[in-house]
Amino acid sequence: MNETQTITELAREFGVTTRAIRYWESHGLVSPAREGGNRIYSKRDQTRLKLALRGKRLGLSLAEIKDLIDMYDTAEDESSQLLSFLGALAQRRAALEQQRDDIQAVLKEIARFERQCREMLKSDEGKSASRSRPKKQPR
Repeated sequence: MNETQTITELAREFGVTTRAIRYWESHGLVSPAREGGNRIYSKRDQTRLKLALRGKRLGLSLAEIKDLIDMYDTAEDESSQLLSFLGALAQRRAALEQQRDDIQAVLKEIARFERQCREMLKSDEGKSASRSRPKKQPR
């Protein structure tokens, strides 16, 4: 990471759009200096952006990300920040585990419906096969 970067350089480095960086700026996650109308991002902004992207990848909300990043700036010791981060991670884990359980329940229900449909098709095939056979003519 360079000491300072333009928005284009920062976007390229982190693989995001300049629009995304401006969005995060509008929510106070980064606050670049201005030089002649250009945004100049400091090392601090680069670190904050890296933390924001990590939080996003973990599925944290924008508010959770902002709280954690703001704590990064104000924490005198890392323990309070780490405890908050652990709390956010625990909540995210619980939400993901609940989603997994919900998905597994839906998949079981889908499998049950598929079995029922196949059984109905088999019984219909037997019925339609007997209907399609020509009736024996009495002699």
